[in-house]
Amino acid sequence: MQIHWVVRLVRRLFGAIAPVVLLWALPLHAQQQSLLSSDPVAVAPVQEQIGLKNNRLFYVMANYTTVENQDRFGRLSAKTKFKLSAKTMSDPITVSFIGMIALMGQARNSDPTYGQGLQGYAKRYGTFYADTGIGTLMTTSVFPTLLHQDPRYFQLGTGSTWHRTMYSVSRIFVTRADSGEVQFNYSEIVGNAVAAGISNTYHPQSQRTLGNTLSIWGTDIMLNTVCNVAKEFWPDIRRKIHKQKHSN
Repeated sequence: MQIHWVVRLVRRLFGAIAPVVLLWALPLHAQQQSLLSSDPVAVAPVQEQIGLKNNRLFYVMANYTTVENQDRFGRLSAKTKFKLSAKTMSDPITVSFIGMIALMGQARNSDPTYGQGLQGYAKRYGTFYADTGIGTLMTTSVFPTLLHQDPRYFQLGTGSTWHRTMYSVSRIFVTRADSGEVQFNYSEIVGNAVAAGISNTYHPQSQRTLGNTLSIWGTDIMLNTVCNVAKEFWPDIRRKIHKQKHSN
């Protein structure tokens, strides 16, 4: 009964929020398209390698999928979309960060079925890495390729802080097609749902529940929302830090 209530609640919340955010985001998308089309540099043909540029968030976290508002960009091939996932998951910081999360789980003895010692740590690390890797693969490579959507985050770069924050949050529900048209972000929403479902094949038996699957799905979307906000404002922060260093 409790699980059915959770499912109904998630469906109602998603059904109520998604259309509103989608409709609200259309003017923002049109504004961004107008800014890009008015800049001849922004729409100039470029090589796909620009999609593999790693502008680390806060100088640390791997960030291959942000297009800053002054950057030129081109359409990504399927091969490049898969390279984005491979680059992210093989990045030393990503590997180290997942190791730290696994170590914290080991210290808290999260889900004792993993056990302790080196074997327990290896199981935790493998599970966390698989969760992150499959989620990244589905939302950055597999579904964007199948649905012809662009997995990158396109910074708005102008407007008030609130305006830009709402824009970055809306990108969870709204994305660009490879053609440049605005679309519902099936790659993000459905991709994370599929990744959460796949996790039931390797998570401990005690975690293979509908409630836990929904929790993984919701957590992944929430974390990606936070990352979008960081991707929107980090370029501004980075430029200010760079400017201050050169002025001193």
